[in-house]
Amino acid sequence: MQTFINRVHVSSRVPRLFGDGAVCTLRIGTAAWNIPKEHTARFPLAGSQLERYGAVLNAVEINSSFCRPHRTATYERWAASVPEDFRFAVKVPKAITHERRLREVGNLLERFLSEVGGLGPKLGPLLVQLPPSLAFQAGITDSFLRELRARVQGSIVCEPRHISWFTPEVEALLAELRIARVAADPTPVPSAGDPGGWRGLSYYRLHGSPRIYYSAYTAEYLAAIAEVLARDAGAGVDTWCIFDNTAAFAATGDALTTRSLVQVRL
Repeated sequence: MQTFINRVHVSSRVPRLFGDGAVCTLRIGTAAWNIPKEHTARFPLAGSQLERYGAVLNAVEINSSFCRPHRTATYERWAASVPEDFRFAVKVPKAITHERRLREVGNLLERFLSEVGGLGPKLGPLLVQLPPSLAFQAGITDSFLRELRARVQGSIVCEPRHISWFTPEVEALLAELRIARVAADPTPVPSAGDPGGWRGLSYYRLHGSPRIYYSAYTAEYLAAIAEVLARDAGAGVDTWCIFDNTAAFAATGDALTTRSLVQVRL
């Protein structure tokens, strides 16, 4: 397994999991909010899928924004469907990351940021997932990251998958710009399994293993990641855990199990 489940120490400070008027430091959710039939009993029966999802889990990652734009009014409707302490992470469009590969994207970025503004205070981190072939290029990559940070006051997380990103120089740049590096499973390179960059935010993005996007995680793995989440949140780090193993509907069960395991540790 990845390195972040090998070194666990749980702080005595209790992170807030659920909405009680306090600021949440720990968020557990899935990529998209579909509720599989086998888990319907664990969610309210009434309401839209998002309303039912938001009554149990306190975060979601919007991946559909990667493939197509959504109207500001759509984001506003989604925000109105969930509790006040719920937060949405939103994936940056592939037109920016994969098609233009971070070059000359000012207009696209402006449009995207205008749209997601519809989430208002319920907007969480913006997720910049990069193609495995996209190397860090001085003068291009750093210019994009600086432009993004200049336009965004809130949280930004980046999921690079090329080995050139995993250097002390890039880590220092991400830390300077307050951009957290995703801790991913499976890892494209060994050090990608630990959070990096700016350490005011931990963002664990779990894609399923051994079959990416399909496999459910083992009970042992979920117990280990629950320890890690409690450790990070207990240390005062805003902590997210998103299960992206949605292709065979494993994500919801893994998120619910992890949520229960973290509760036991608080």
